[in-house]
Amino acid sequence: MKRTLAAASLLLVSGSAWCGELDRLQNLTQSEFRLLSEDLGAAASSKGYTTSAPLGVTGFDLAGTFTATSLQHHDIIQRASSSTVPSTFPIFQLRALKGLPWDVDIGASYLAVPGTDIKVFGAELRYALLAGSLVLPSVSLRGSYTRLSGLDQLDLDTMGADISVSKQILLVTPYVGAGYVRVSSTPVGVPALGKETFGYSKLFAGVRASLGVVGFTAEVDKTGDTLSYGVRFGIGF
Repeated sequence: MKRTLAAASLLLVSGSAWCGELDRLQNLTQSEFRLLSEDLGAAASSKGYTTSAPLGVTGFDLAGTFTATSLQHHDIIQRASSSTVPSTFPIFQLRALKGLPWDVDIGASYLAVPGTDIKVFGAELRYALLAGSLVLPSVSLRGSYTRLSGLDQLDLDTMGADISVSKQILLVTPYVGAGYVRVSSTPVGVPALGKETFGYSKLFAGVRASLGVVGFTAEVDKTGDTLSYGVRFGIGF
């Protein structure tokens, strides 16, 4: 929790330091473009920030999140940009989830990188295999999709699937999960570079604390070799 809060503070500080975009992909080799795509794919892919329990047919959840992703290949991303790039990739997200019948939840998200034109739009669908009880944990499957926009030289989207388990203990609900992310990254207007399509596994864990309709969540996510830390503040029932 302490490390996650520190990472969120770093995100807010570093977010204002990057005022450009990735507009020099022609400086990269194909292998370097692949490494850049791995970092961006991990950063742009959907993060859960939620427990495994279904919202229920009348349930909803509205939240804002701050995520800091530690770039594994910062030097490569720096060469692909016309301005200074922080080593921690900052993302702010607005997210809405709505409960449906049969223990299904559907959601949409909008992500932005402060100081840039980068935006990420996302959608997700979740099904609770086990809704949970006073004794049993909750277990859910989730599918997600994100698409990055705002970069003239790059088209990137991700598809993900994961399974998670959570158990409420008084006002706190810890959760853990694992999944798989597929990334499709296409250079635009850079003839020397070709499309990269690849996948990697992910692990994540977090804890949600709630008081009435207000909730706070801290999560750590490892997608491939890339670590992300974040916090989420939301309201819902």
